[in-house]
Amino acid sequence: MYRIFIVEDDSKISALLKRNMEKYGFEACCVTQFREIITEFEAYDPHLVMLDINLPYFDGYYWCRQIRTRSNLPIIFISARASEMDQVMAIENGGDDYITKPIHLDLLIAKVKSILRRVYGDYAASNGNVLLPDSEFNAHGLRLNLSRNELIWQDQKTQITKNEQLLAECFMQQYGRTVSRDQLLGKLWDNAQFVDDNTLTVNVTRLRKKLEEVGLPNAIMTVRGMGYKLALGEEQGELDS
Repeated sequence: MYRIFIVEDDSKISALLKRNMEKYGFEACCVTQFREIITEFEAYDPHLVMLDINLPYFDGYYWCRQIRTRSNLPIIFISARASEMDQVMAIENGGDDYITKPIHLDLLIAKVKSILRRVYGDYAASNGNVLLPDSEFNAHGLRLNLSRNELIWQDQKTQITKNEQLLAECFMQQYGRTVSRDQLLGKLWDNAQFVDDNTLTVNVTRLRKKLEEVGLPNAIMTVRGMGYKLALGEEQGELDS
């Protein structure tokens, strides 16, 4: 049974979320001590986190960063903030998806089921995410260690999130070929029609920054009107923002 960790300070909303998660066969736990979120997170050891932004003491962006130092599990932000910048900040701070309040429960359940299938379920097995220790992809010297969530180039390495790993895997599997935005959206989310196109752009930008950290600036080319391409030591295209 998948465990859902709910970080929401409105008791009515948190109770509603917990009740609906349990209705669909998940186990759910609501945070009670908002100064001790990480302590409760580690004790519960969840498979997925639902995280509000406006919280007592520290905001959801802070807690997302704290969780990311410990785990690459899926994090869905749920917030009344509806601006594009809030959604960008949520993803840049380590979130995987974003839902605005008032919450559409059918959409939330669909996203939860989708991301759990991708990360832990049948899709994970069919996509090769059930891994032997130190399983790796290699593309022209760039290595992706799937079991440790690491990108490695020469003597440099950096930790990446689950979404960044999925994107890197897709680019490396199709090295030198253009990968369409639709292909990348399908790799990240089953229900791509529910995903803002800007969310993909932000995830690609985050992966670019990780590649830059290991000494590969501008490694992901934008192929205008088509998608993206991974290119190491080749002609570099114009980057998108």
